[in-house]
Amino acid sequence: MQFAIVDIETTGGSTKSSKITEIAIYKHDGTQVTDSYVQLVNPEMPIPEFIARLTGINDKMVEDQPRFFEIAKHIIEFTEDCVFVAHNVGFDYGIIRHEFKLLGYDYRKPHLCTVRASRYVIPGHDSYSLGKLARALGIVVNGRHRAGGDAEATATLFSILIEKDKKGLQTFIQEDVNPKVLHPNLDLEILEEIPNKPGVYKFYNDVNQLIYIGKSKHIRKRVDQHLRNNKTLKGATMMQEIARIEFELTGSELIALLYESELIKVHKPIYNRSLRRNNFSYGLFVYEDEGGYKQLFVDRLTKNSGLPITTFTTKKEANDYIYHLAEQHQLCLKLCGVEKATGSCFGFQVKKCHGACAKVETAADYNDRVTVVEQSLTFDQEHFYLIEPGRDKREKSIIWIENGSYKGFGFVPFYLLKNHPKSWSKFIDLRPEDRDARTILRYYLRKNTEIQRKVIQ
Repeated sequence: MQFAIVDIETTGGSTKSSKITEIAIYKHDGTQVTDSYVQLVNPEMPIPEFIARLTGINDKMVEDQPRFFEIAKHIIEFTEDCVFVAHNVGFDYGIIRHEFKLLGYDYRKPHLCTVRASRYVIPGHDSYSLGKLARALGIVVNGRHRAGGDAEATATLFSILIEKDKKGLQTFIQEDVNPKVLHPNLDLEILEEIPNKPGVYKFYNDVNQLIYIGKSKHIRKRVDQHLRNNKTLKGATMMQEIARIEFELTGSELIALLYESELIKVHKPIYNRSLRRNNFSYGLFVYEDEGGYKQLFVDRLTKNSGLPITTFTTKKEANDYIYHLAEQHQLCLKLCGVEKATGSCFGFQVKKCHGACAKVETAADYNDRVTVVEQSLTFDQEHFYLIEPGRDKREKSIIWIENGSYKGFGFVPFYLLKNHPKSWSKFIDLRPEDRDARTILRYYLRKNTEIQRKVIQ
């Protein structure tokens, strides 16, 4: 297998506005570098002064150099049958693909990121930037922030990685989405606009029918997975029906969870009905037995289940959490439903249980500790905002809870966070509350205890 190890220098800016000023490609056969190509490029636009200072490439250096369209054919030929490799491959690959798009050519290659591969193959480094990683590994960089020097250093790093990885980095190669197996109306340009941030995405068919709604912490990656999902009949069928994609960023994973749940109930997309699985299969419940003792128990969630204190994705996760609660709050494992005994529990025999199971401890004393658990996992009488990351650095996302009820979410400009929380309500988009919303909130708050709360006085 052949690899094309690439580095570029650009004028800066976004993928669509940036132009290449230098390109370097080192061809690698899996053992060593076999060929190289380094070329300055006329970007046909001024190079910003701060970029010129960083790279050392200025307008005068490139004014007589070939423009990209003049070297495009050579790049195609030089990288033919190669895996495209780069340090932070999304940047280099995205810029080069865009340059080719401007020429009307769809440049697609399987690609590999040496940042991602390095994190797995040589873990434990403080930084995986090329400069710092090169210093840590003793790799000499001949010309930092020049395409030739950085590409050569990446090629040396690649040789180290491929030698250390038993599978020859095969597991890190990512195939581009194959447009031939997708709906002909699907514009793949949208994929390049989807960021890897928390959000909700929607798939439509060719008659503009909403067929699927999903959410993810990394929506770009998740949508990409959908467009490769041909391992099951249902997945392959849906993949071929997707003719249009929409997405909304939420900043917060919690908002993505709540918003997805709401949208599915409103629109009832066909593939959500046929493919959706309940992420919360088990719930933690409490009841008072004949002796007046509060007992905790885990049960599978059904349509007829009441609102659980909290939820779990698996029975093992639930039982592990029960053991954690019992140890933290000195609860009886028998009264928590995980130990079966006709008499007292084993914990009482070894003096880890105060004896509620043997009626030695009073119901009032035992129930006080169970109540502490209940209150820590619910928010029935509380008024507060949850503060989460925003869609960008200029804002924060907020979720409003009033009297224990989910009221909605919104986005507050960063500079207004210093104002009293009561003033934030104008940024809230009111949403419907239901059992699923409460279940999602309780689960998320249990799993993310560090989430910032702002209590409303």
